[in-house]
Amino acid sequence: MKRRAQAIWQGGLKDGHGTISTESRALSEIAYSFGARFEDGAGTNPEELLGAAHSGCFSMALALVLGESNITADRIDTAATVSIEPTDDGFTITSVHLSVAAAVPGLDRESFDSAIETTKAACPVSNLFNANVTVDAQLES
Repeated sequence: MKRRAQAIWQGGLKDGHGTISTESRALSEIAYSFGARFEDGAGTNPEELLGAAHSGCFSMALALVLGESNITADRIDTAATVSIEPTDDGFTITSVHLSVAAAVPGLDRESFDSAIETTKAACPVSNLFNANVTVDAQLES
């Protein structure tokens, strides 16, 4: 299975601008720019999109892990914070922090924590990052 996305950039780094589109057209010529990435400008940026992909993947992967034990969550809410920092080699994504809140009837904390650790190791997007990926997770009653 392959999925495709495209970015078009015009101009220099700071004065240029671009658009990002996905094959599914869920994103269609969405604006991005230096200002949106490194300042508070309008539009999206690669780190925000990576965060969206990571949080979506993690939620689905947790549903899979729970499902393997015949458990179904009422809701899984995952937020990702992607950190990009200047380094000697330029800018680097240094970490991703996931905040997970899940409503899973009848699941005890120990089983939930175990499912989170299994998910962290199995999530395809988590495995994509060459960065420290951390997770804090809340089991809601």
